[in-house]
Amino acid sequence: MKKTNYSYVGIAFIILLFGILFVPKIVDRITQGDVIRNESRSDYANDKKNQASDLVFIDNNGEKRKVPEFSFTNQEGKTITNKDYLGKVYVVEFFFTTCPTICPRMNNNLVKIQDTFKDFENFGVASFTINPDYDTPEVLKNYAQTYGITNPNWNLLTGEKEAIYNLANAGFYIYAAQNENVLGGFEHSGNFALIDKNGYIRSRKDENGNPIIYYRGIVSEEEQTDDDGIAEEISILKEDIAKLLKE
Repeated sequence: MKKTNYSYVGIAFIILLFGILFVPKIVDRITQGDVIRNESRSDYANDKKNQASDLVFIDNNGEKRKVPEFSFTNQEGKTITNKDYLGKVYVVEFFFTTCPTICPRMNNNLVKIQDTFKDFENFGVASFTINPDYDTPEVLKNYAQTYGITNPNWNLLTGEKEAIYNLANAGFYIYAAQNENVLGGFEHSGNFALIDKNGYIRSRKDENGNPIIYYRGIVSEEEQTDDDGIAEEISILKEDIAKLLKE
């Protein structure tokens, strides 16, 4: 019995000795941040949670609306598909280079957005021409140079006309049509679509809690409102691009 008691005493002594030797070192490691505390794990979890933005998905009959598959030719003569944009946040527009009305304003706004996010390799733009018969890769390249388009992820895309119009009207629900009775011969929406890294269309909600779906691309931040009193949305588009880049 005495031998057993001495064994317990010996174990207790060893624990006490090791505690004296190592507890200060453990405390020192915690102080220097080498040991992850429970609070740190909690903070990390919260940080990860906060990376998800408040931007909503666009829902169609219970399914999140995703960018349809596409394959067109860019201003460098390269084939670009929707898969080239996976992992990137990007803005979609439909335009044409000879547009005498809203396209120059839209693309001036997009160039400012480009310059705002010039340090982000995972930001891009997809500009689809609705006049592919005229807008060849060479024409699009000249247009890009004229407007100061420098982002390597900004593709001005041309291809088969029916495929482009189907992408605009059935894929994005962004109106585009050929109309000889209007100035320039084509009519289209001045809206931008915002796409997340996984290819889903995203937007913020309006004051009533409904998704705005698209962002007005015509009015600049400097103008603030157009002649009809419609407010610009370039500033909020920039805010929402920044949110998606953090996701």
